[in-house]
Amino acid sequence: MMLLRSLGVLLVSVLVAMPALAQDRRVPGSPAEIRLSYAPIVQRVQPAVVNVYAAKIVRDHNPFLDDPLFRRFFGLQGGQQEQMQRSLGSGVMVDPSGLVVTNVHVIEGADQVKVSLSDKREFEAEIVLKDTRSDLAVLRLKDVHEKFPTLDFANSDELMVGDVVLAIGNPFGVGQTVTHGIISALARTQVGITDYQFFIQTDAPINPGNSGGALVDMTGRLAGINTAIYSRSGGSQGIGFAIPANMVRVVVASAKSGGKAVKRPWLGARLQAVTPEIAESLGLKLPTGALVASVVPNSPAARAGLKSSDLITAIDGQEIEDPNAFDYRFATRPLGGSAEISVQRAGRPVKLTVALEAAPDVGRDEIVLTTRSPFQGAKVANISPAVADELHLDADTEGVVVTDIGDDTTAAGVGFQKGDIIVAVNNQKIAKTSDLEKATRETSRVWRITLLRGGQQINVALGG
Repeated sequence: MMLLRSLGVLLVSVLVAMPALAQDRRVPGSPAEIRLSYAPIVQRVQPAVVNVYAAKIVRDHNPFLDDPLFRRFFGLQGGQQEQMQRSLGSGVMVDPSGLVVTNVHVIEGADQVKVSLSDKREFEAEIVLKDTRSDLAVLRLKDVHEKFPTLDFANSDELMVGDVVLAIGNPFGVGQTVTHGIISALARTQVGITDYQFFIQTDAPINPGNSGGALVDMTGRLAGINTAIYSRSGGSQGIGFAIPANMVRVVVASAKSGGKAVKRPWLGARLQAVTPEIAESLGLKLPTGALVASVVPNSPAARAGLKSSDLITAIDGQEIEDPNAFDYRFATRPLGGSAEISVQRAGRPVKLTVALEAAPDVGRDEIVLTTRSPFQGAKVANISPAVADELHLDADTEGVVVTDIGDDTTAAGVGFQKGDIIVAVNNQKIAKTSDLEKATRETSRVWRITLLRGGQQINVALGG
């Protein structure tokens, strides 16, 4: 089976007459009620749904074009050939000044982004913020002097399986289309798309061309951003996933505050899932919760008194099924203040108060390597607590890690990956980014590189 990311849809709710703050859930009482139309809410929500067009120039170098004889014989121009790659997605207007939220994968690597409104007007847009951990991006329309219709955020924790939703988007580029369905499941954690595995699942038809759209609840508020479909054929088969609005709210708030990156609370502990075997050893009836494997010294978790082998069962009264659920719940808490964590310790319930503060990021020294070497085009950083948290590394990990790889770069061609820890280059230990930068300046016919990937050491030799 195949997981496909969808491109831009608005999953919307129905019935304009519903109360503004709560949903009246009941079975239709008569055939007349079944014939009620979704048109009023579609008309109200539609203006806030937009199409997002992203374009990227791809340079394809043909080595034959370096040969003057070859170029003269075939009448070709030398150098690199350029091709324009385009992608289509959707977005949702979340601020009247022209702020749009969409998926990172819709605009990733784009040289140009345009937003088309429901009234067919088109605007160029700038990327304000990209949060790859949640696959959410925020755009701002350029040169606008008006107020735009928006969608308000719902509390996605109030959604229930069985709630009716509508999907409004531009599947396959055919034009704005409306479909409907229900919420099939909540808190899906085994989807494997983003760092925060906590998705809303719906059977409302979603197809390629719909990523970045929105899920709107029965009050007409934004409940989530559609991100992916699960499909054998590449088209909708009734399983779509949306990022909950409570995560979207955090990313949009960061963009509005002028931040270039989303700062989230840092626990400072490594968690693991509770297997049936672990549950049996702990005397648990069910294998649920998040087991604390280790605690970082002087972290919020350590100062709160969290210990290895504690079983986290709830945060602020919300039950925790697994580590993914905790990560999502904790990440959507605002910085400042505290959260109450319920744990089971040696069979006894304990409540701890954890400060909500960002991970220290002192000494990151992130740089892009530009000199001619196998690392050309790689972005690297020293491993600070913040970097370790972002890349899911053990907190005591030291050294230099790859945080990003540029498209069509030497580093990408060599096969470096985000999260690779560079241990040594040509028998020189790499402890800081300045060490690696110095090593890449040296001329070498053979590059001997030692790195760690997924806890495994890899030794490679590359020709210079």
